[in-house]
Amino acid sequence: MNIQRFIAPTAREALYKARMAFGDGTLILSNRPTASGIEVVATGEDTVAALERKETPLQARSAAAALVSAPRANPDSQVLDDATQLAMSTLSFQDYVRERMLKRRQESQLGQRVDAQPQTQRPATPAGARAPLATAPRADSANPIVVRTAPQAAPLAPSAPTQNIVRELQAMKDLIEDRFNTLTWLGQARQNPIHANLMLKLIRCGYSPNLSRTIMERLPEDMAAADAMHWIMDVLAHNLHTDADGPAIAQEGGVYALVGATGVGKTTTAAKLAGLCARTHGAASVGLITLDTYRVGAHEQLRAYGRMLGVVAHQAQDRVALQDLLGLLANKKMVLIDTTGCAPNDPRKNDLLAMLDINGINRLMVLNAGGHGDTLEDMVASFKKGGVQQTVLSKTDEAAKIGPALDAVIRHQLKLRGVTTGQKVPEDWERADAANLVALSMRSANKSAYDPKSTDLGFIFAQANTPVGQLHA
Repeated sequence: MNIQRFIAPTAREALYKARMAFGDGTLILSNRPTASGIEVVATGEDTVAALERKETPLQARSAAAALVSAPRANPDSQVLDDATQLAMSTLSFQDYVRERMLKRRQESQLGQRVDAQPQTQRPATPAGARAPLATAPRADSANPIVVRTAPQAAPLAPSAPTQNIVRELQAMKDLIEDRFNTLTWLGQARQNPIHANLMLKLIRCGYSPNLSRTIMERLPEDMAAADAMHWIMDVLAHNLHTDADGPAIAQEGGVYALVGATGVGKTTTAAKLAGLCARTHGAASVGLITLDTYRVGAHEQLRAYGRMLGVVAHQAQDRVALQDLLGLLANKKMVLIDTTGCAPNDPRKNDLLAMLDINGINRLMVLNAGGHGDTLEDMVASFKKGGVQQTVLSKTDEAAKIGPALDAVIRHQLKLRGVTTGQKVPEDWERADAANLVALSMRSANKSAYDPKSTDLGFIFAQANTPVGQLHA
């Protein structure tokens, strides 16, 4: 081991001699005042590195013991004083070697390298005083030996302004890409009149510009107008999920809670489903429950339908009463729960959905087929958060356009279980047929003040649209 002792009038000069001998990798083992001046015992980091590579902790202790015993062989040797000084710090030096070996082993496993911070110029220290020898010193209580350890640099976290700038740049990039895509599509539409006319047809039928543009972007090229129209209708029908491949809802049975806005026809729809089930399985197979304690006469309306069908209608005031009634009607083929109508921003909506959060209850959302597109969007987005995946379109006979309702069902991928076509119970009920509904939506040829013109397409697509996911063409 290359360990040397340096003596100078001041600690600064002694440290300077040590650094001249070992360079920037100088390790100070001890410093103390003597009659001749300040004594500093130092070595280099390469010496410790060699020790780590070639010697085990047991070998290091043997080498230290050899250094301690060396002065007995030659008392007059200069090494005697060095060995005596080192004997005072053997335990501390071994602890330091173990720490460095463990640290380097961990760094090699993690693949990281810790760079020591450069030494800064230190002010002169008066004679007889300890010099500040390290950036982060560690002193042994038994021996006045100070060991320099290099602090690890903390990882730099990105500042909040930088993250905000990155998000704004990404948003700007997305906006520019959407604008360029829109301009590209509009340019192609102007060059291809068939595409422009079909796009205008979809929007006039009540389909959203978002869904219309997604479909038109996948329209095969060089297709005649009639063939393109049939292709669009097939795509819409293919993406309109219904229960046509399975049993009808009245035959399947189960517990259904009808939810939706006020006035969409939940009570009438419940009566129609009850009548269909009673016609097939008998009146004893149906159970009716109402949770609507807010509207005046709501319970009486459902009870009147029940008397007409020969079914008793029950009323539940709270969750406990609802659970008791469900237990009482557990042997029924179908149990229908009529609920209070709630708007998307109605605070009672959350209480209602929490009340219906019972195992075995399927939520059936009733949508007004003649509703405005934005209104339907709010209703679906609001009630779908509670797990609603099935829906019924009501009042199709009153709707001037059913395109907005079909658009909402397609984009939110709801399962359409049926449509109501009037007020008769239970006659005015039809199973959902995707092809017929799409064809019905395309027959709206009446002129409207809300219909856009071909020159308005640029304004319609001037705003960024939310992409439609999982559209099968």
